Amino acid sequence: MTSKNNSSFIRELFGEIGQLWHDFRFSLSRARVSLRNWVRRIRKLKLDYVVMPVGGSLPERAGPPRNFIQRQLPLPPRPISMEILHKRFQSISDADNVKGVIIVLSGLSTGIATLQSLRSAIKRLQTSGKEVVVFTPLLDLGHYFVAVAADRIVIPPSSTFEVLGVHADSLFLKDALSNLGIQVEVVQISPYKTGFDNIGKSEMSDEYREQVDWILDDTYDHLVSAIAIGRGKTPHEVRELIDSAPYTAGEALERGLIDHVAYQDTLAYLLANGDSNSKSNAPSSGEIEAAEAVKKGKKKARMASWAKARRIILSRYRRPSKQFIGVITVEGAITPGTSRKPPINLPIPIPFMGSASSGEETVVQMLRLAEKDNRLAALILHIDSPGGVHLAADLIWRQIVRLASRKPVVCYFGNVAASGGYYLGAPATHIVAPELTITGSVGVFSAHISSGELYNRLGVNRVLISRGERALLRNDARPLDDASRKVLWDGIMHAYNQFKQVVADGRNLEFDELDSICEGRIWTGRQALEHKLIDSHGDFVDALSKAAELAGLPHDENHRVEDVNLYPQSRSYLLPRPFEQVDDLVATVSLNRVLEHYSRPLTMMPFDIRIW
Repeated sequence: MTSKNNSSFIRELFGEIGQLWHDFRFSLSRARVSLRNWVRRIRKLKLDYVVMPVGGSLPERAGPPRNFIQRQLPLPPRPISMEILHKRFQSISDADNVKGVIIVLSGLSTGIATLQSLRSAIKRLQTSGKEVVVFTPLLDLGHYFVAVAADRIVIPPSSTFEVLGVHADSLFLKDALSNLGIQVEVVQISPYKTGFDNIGKSEMSDEYREQVDWILDDTYDHLVSAIAIGRGKTPHEVRELIDSAPYTAGEALERGLIDHVAYQDTLAYLLANGDSNSKSNAPSSGEIEAAEAVKKGKKKARMASWAKARRIILSRYRRPSKQFIGVITVEGAITPGTSRKPPINLPIPIPFMGSASSGEETVVQMLRLAEKDNRLAALILHIDSPGGVHLAADLIWRQIVRLASRKPVVCYFGNVAASGGYYLGAPATHIVAPELTITGSVGVFSAHISSGELYNRLGVNRVLISRGERALLRNDARPLDDASRKVLWDGIMHAYNQFKQVVADGRNLEFDELDSICEGRIWTGRQALEHKLIDSHGDFVDALSKAAELAGLPHDENHRVEDVNLYPQSRSYLLPRPFEQVDDLVATVSLNRVLEHYSRPLTMMPFDIRIW
């Protein structure tokens, strides 16, 4: 027998052993689940509602485990993620001995696309036959957008219906900076690339206003439609109700905007005995109802938190696949160097520190590890980024192209995947995004900030000695001259054409026909689908299903595809970077060093839309 035959025999032998081990683990796990369910049925364990508090920033994926030092610090617990919620909701959907879920909704501070994902998770629960009740003391548009997806909405008597609409708030600081002696000049691919308009202009341009208008129009239409469907009203009726808001809890009840007015401690009686609420509830009605229910011996709904419910509910075993779907998250600004993320979410963003960023070195490392892992059947690239440095995005893009040529790559866009964020998604096999994701902004700009006058006013004497005609091109000592301005324009024009080619190749679109949807224009997910910039609408669960389909993995009621978050491995060797290290923005104290970062071609998204 030749050595080649020996090698083939050994591979087949190990393959058979691996299959036997996989089948044994499957049988053992299935038997364990069956035994646990049998014991719970014998004990007649049942539950009416699982109570789950939901709030905070709701990140899409759970963060990496905290290291030893972080565990010793008095850090607050990490916020609950959509990843965890999806898994808990799936367990509840599978359980035959649970009636439904009470979601205690409060303190949401996340983007509108994440709220859409939460709504989708609620709809899946309802499709499985579970009742979903939302109790929320807050009724602004963000909380109400989620709440109307539920079967019933309950608010306390002291709540106020504060659904007032959507708005975008922009500050223009050019004149204020000029008063300080700082001049800003932005070289942009078109007026639609408004990434630095807030410091480069004194007022909103027509193109800026046009984009804000179409984003707000589409967002508001979608929100109104969702409320109308959820509350059984017409869009016209909903618009009139919003225009007349705010309302007290009783007024909201009269107008059919909610279902019950009650305190949380009366829910056990309210949900077990039907609608005991009246439209003229006094502020103390919840306490009165609870006292009356106790006196009359009314039954109570059996309620439990998730920690207790998981020990009661019945399970359903799904056979796991041999391979898994990897998940890599690109979050925050895309920068050279390594990724950074604070151990806690700061209440306000602090420039150059405290904000999450995705470094090219870190992301490329994870992509290379994914490419080499034979158990990884497909990759989901979760992007929640407004863009960043063009060079960093391009180096990550190259690795995505390599991986996509070997394995399916599904891009899932979060709240924003624009500019450099969209650059990374373009080569994916399939792009999934919620309908209100902010995306597109295919364009480039470069900003030059001169602070020479500021130094003069401070009495600082700067002496510059240089060699080379363009040695001071990126220095902040003086404003741009025509020659320097042309250099910056040539740079962003080259980057823009490269960006367009990435979109044309990745999306199978004609290069010469892209300007009408590019040049820095931003779109909602619904508009992006019309322009063929994405492939389908959905949340992360839909992206997972698509990745499993493309990888040929079974993904149905009897099978489970494991999704695994891939985190950077700090001990792994990093290949030398093909460009000079950018100075650490946190450590630098020189103004011109900080501003030099923004004189390079950038692909940042122009503004943010908030709905509360």
